[in-house]
Amino acid sequence: MFTTPLEITGPLRTPRNLLLDQTYGDHAGIHDPATAQRLGVAGAAVEGPTHFSQYDPLAARMWGERWFSSGCLSAHFEAICLDGERTRATAAFTGDRALIHTTKEDGTRVLSGTATLGDEPTALDERLAELRPLHRPVIFEGWKPGRRGARPEHVRMGPDTHMGDLYPFTLNRKLETITETSSWYSGPDNPWGRPIVPLEMISVLAMSTWAESGLVKAEPTVGLFLDLQIKLLAGPVFVDAPYVLEREVVALGETRRTETAWVRTTVTCESTGSTVAEVLLHQGVFKESYPDYPDDSGSPGSPGSADHPDVPGDIPDGAF
Repeated sequence: MFTTPLEITGPLRTPRNLLLDQTYGDHAGIHDPATAQRLGVAGAAVEGPTHFSQYDPLAARMWGERWFSSGCLSAHFEAICLDGERTRATAAFTGDRALIHTTKEDGTRVLSGTATLGDEPTALDERLAELRPLHRPVIFEGWKPGRRGARPEHVRMGPDTHMGDLYPFTLNRKLETITETSSWYSGPDNPWGRPIVPLEMISVLAMSTWAESGLVKAEPTVGLFLDLQIKLLAGPVFVDAPYVLEREVVALGETRRTETAWVRTTVTCESTGSTVAEVLLHQGVFKESYPDYPDDSGSPGSPGSADHPDVPGDIPDGAF
């Protein structure tokens, strides 16, 4: 017996780039207009996790609070979104799994993947299985699958905590521009009685102490997110609570224009010792951005390159 997916499409939103002042390795990244244009990108890129928030109301409509305790968003980024461009999220739900995609107003697809509950298979499970492995890394020299971070890293995200050079903004600043607002992010009016970290900001929490990981690549180089998966195991992640981060290199790969690394970061509650979330990041680094990259690396090319009528009412703003 076949089940017809229930498709829900959210409203047009305008994701904002908060990384204009981002630095890593003492230089700017793809979110800086001049750096982006030097690499052939039309303008400053909106950070990939920003798009994840547009799925929270859709998943919460179908799965309720379970989405914030055992949900997983798994996405492959297909096109860069510039600050000011408007995007729309669509999810086609079948049971505890949904196929998702985000598009711009002109139809350009920004990302595609899955939203799931529990142990349902994800889009990045499939992506990892098709990986073109990197055997002789230059930018990621010394990295290999199974390598772990130097030590556990301790982190907490208070409302006004500055999250470092990689993420030069606070949670409160993000909540001023987030595409989907909710009182659940700022107060106790939710099933857990305390504010929760938005799904997209779990990525920020997981990356904010990266400098402590000991996972150092060649510099100066410029990278971008190719794939990202945020998975809640025993969530939510709470605002101003202490967490421990541990990292492991999962795989290395490459395209004609990039070297890439997959790193899994586990987020453990410091007070209970339970793992509450995992962040799986696949980052690509432009070979051409590294001045000492060998000439035989290959010629530059393109990197790896209205609501549904069956849904009653409108997707609410400000509450799930």
